[in-house]
Amino acid sequence: MIKSNCNPIGIFDSGAGGLSVLSELVKKMPNERFVYFADTLHCPYGSKPADKIIKLSDNITKLLISKGAKLIVVACNTATAASIDYLRSNYSIPFIGMEPAIKPASLNTKTKSIGVLATAGTFKGRLYIETSKKYASNVNVCYQVGEGLVELVETGKANSPEAEELLHRYVDSMIDCDIDHLVLGCTHYPFLIPTLKKIIPDTINIVNPAPAVAAQAYRVAKSNNLLCNQLSTQTRIDFYSSAKLDIIKQLVNNEIKPFASILDSYTENLSL
Repeated sequence: MIKSNCNPIGIFDSGAGGLSVLSELVKKMPNERFVYFADTLHCPYGSKPADKIIKLSDNITKLLISKGAKLIVVACNTATAASIDYLRSNYSIPFIGMEPAIKPASLNTKTKSIGVLATAGTFKGRLYIETSKKYASNVNVCYQVGEGLVELVETGKANSPEAEELLHRYVDSMIDCDIDHLVLGCTHYPFLIPTLKKIIPDTINIVNPAPAVAAQAYRVAKSNNLLCNQLSTQTRIDFYSSAKLDIIKQLVNNEIKPFASILDSYTENLSL
């Protein structure tokens, strides 16, 4: 008999970017409850030293566990790169991390050239380095640090002229490299997809790893008998933040339409 564990799944990010992962988790696991933490006070994580990110991730993990989290999704590429090994070795619950989707892009490229847009911390991480060596050794990888993009998303400017100008600066050189896949290596970047589609050819596939991460979270929850098998008519999601939740509210209400309609029990917690 399948065990029913209806404690929430924890998710955290440096800010609002993890909502791109949360939306996929809700689609994949509609019976689950979720608790989301946005470390808006310390956002962005991209340029922070690894020891600082580990400390922040550890504190957030303690908070999510205190809220009953049975499994935690580290919905931040930089935090995954810096802290996932530490978290897995220090806590008994499962952790799901982010990984730039180098593998599918490398396996499916026709031009043998792919682009990766990510934070500096992600490019330094073990997962990125190991995956690149394993799957992209015979592929030309045009990589770019997306400095400033997280801040645009966090201030509600993902579809602004400033975002378009900055993305041109980062992506135009990749287009010149004849890429046919553009890997988004930061959970904030899917919110830039509408702007990206304005400036890149239709022949370039934008690779968002969030659906694959949600699928992995489902597999891990199932294999550990952590799925909630009680049918639910709505998904409860509690939001916490180290600073104001304004951008979280905006993105949930205006941009994450696939699950915004079932956020009837939205809970605001402004200070921790």
